[in-house]
Amino acid sequence: MPVMKKIILLLWTGIFIAPCFAQTIELPGSNTQKVSTTFKSTRVIMSHSVDMLHKGELDVRILHRFGYINKGINNFFGLDEASMRMGFDYGITKNFTVGIGRSTYRKELDGFIKYRLMQQSSGNHAMPLSLVLVAGSTVWTEKSFATPKPSAADRMSYYVQLIAGKKFSDKLSGQFNPVFVHSNAPLHADARNIIAPGIGLKYRVSKKLALTFDYLHVLKGLSSISYHPLGIGVDIETGGHIFQLHFSNATGMNERAFLYETYGKFFSGDIRFGFNLSRIFHIRKNSN
Repeated sequence: MPVMKKIILLLWTGIFIAPCFAQTIELPGSNTQKVSTTFKSTRVIMSHSVDMLHKGELDVRILHRFGYINKGINNFFGLDEASMRMGFDYGITKNFTVGIGRSTYRKELDGFIKYRLMQQSSGNHAMPLSLVLVAGSTVWTEKSFATPKPSAADRMSYYVQLIAGKKFSDKLSGQFNPVFVHSNAPLHADARNIIAPGIGLKYRVSKKLALTFDYLHVLKGLSSISYHPLGIGVDIETGGHIFQLHFSNATGMNERAFLYETYGKFFSGDIRFGFNLSRIFHIRKNSN
């Protein structure tokens, strides 16, 4: 409960502070121009990006991770193994998004809320960066053979994340995205609470193509068999679809999974090929 109280307090603080920022960047008669598409997607690779859905947009996301490439031809370079996550994110307003998802890895269910506190802009009342607050939870439903069996509370974890992002130019964008994760009953010898500062980068090669980088460094609390998640990828935009092709050492596709259970060393060859497919549906008209 103390962790949940902290998450709720942070969310409510953000919700009450946000209108103050909005008033400073939306004064009538100003020439303020908001900066959009800092990244091509609401996710960098693993991490949430500073970008938001527009009001009335439904983002159907299908994520896949395959096995380690270094397993060789007998495992078809990892393609014989696969885990996936299907998610549905919806823009309640231009500054407020909610999402749910289901992963085959540990049969996890997850949900999140995402609120933009302020948006980067130029002009009379310029804002140097965008600031976004995210909070979510996960529960794993995989059958456990442990004795005693874990309770429903033991299977829960929670996270809160603050994302500060900036579009430096038409080509280069970056963000700093520290995250706090609490697990009620972590596996192995992991700590209940972990803090992981992260960075995300995007370099636009062309109008439809961008290179991406996503890394989180867990400061302390991981067991000896877990490592820091890293991803390198390519974003391809094709109409209403965004294909994110990437290489990563992470298996899981939610914050608990890729922070607590990344078991491979990227620079030792423990690399998984994967992709994220995002399809935007406009549920409401005039959703800007």
